[in-house]
Amino acid sequence: PYYILPEVFVGKVNGKYVVMVNDDQTPHVRISDYYKKLMNDEHTTQDAKDYIKEHIRSAFLLIKSITQRKQTLFKVASQIVKEQTAFFEHGISYLKPLTMMDVAKAIGMHETTVCRCIANKYIKTPRGIFEMKYFFTPGLATAKGEIISTQTIKNKIANIVAKEDSAHPLSDHDILEKLKAEGINIARRTIAKYRIALQIPPAHLRKSG
Repeated sequence: PYYILPEVFVGKVNGKYVVMVNDDQTPHVRISDYYKKLMNDEHTTQDAKDYIKEHIRSAFLLIKSITQRKQTLFKVASQIVKEQTAFFEHGISYLKPLTMMDVAKAIGMHETTVCRCIANKYIKTPRGIFEMKYFFTPGLATAKGEIISTQTIKNKIANIVAKEDSAHPLSDHDILEKLKAEGINIARRTIAKYRIALQIPPAHLRKSG
């Protein structure tokens, strides 16, 4: 079995969403008192003291990096929750288009820092466990001028196929027409691309009876 251990938890407390970083997933590093005592021991040679001092300096840098990583993860997760509150409240239809650049600007960091921060990280929410990159999705303009996330469109395609008559499955063009009726203008090849990503076979392979 493949187990997922989320790095971030999101819960609702007194009507507000609260973000917590999973400390169990953060390495706990400290400098042993033994080496501190050696540094202050008059019998320790100067070469040994210099050696210990250099490695203690490296250890402090490592501890600082771990702390900064945790703080960055908290900031990114908090911004995701702020931007995607409607999703947490109402579901995937309310997932908002969001880019790493948007989050980077909001928290005052570089886009590459955000990218590295969320790589292979998971977040546990009241709506389930998601890979953090799930919340970063480009958008598509609707006929009403609204921006809808591509993840939401994929969900709509999955729902349309789930409700189809299995004896007369819908073609990509049929799906296109249904989406167009909702004000979503999208190319047929894009629908085929999303369908494949959803692991939904073409219409002739879905036919039964």
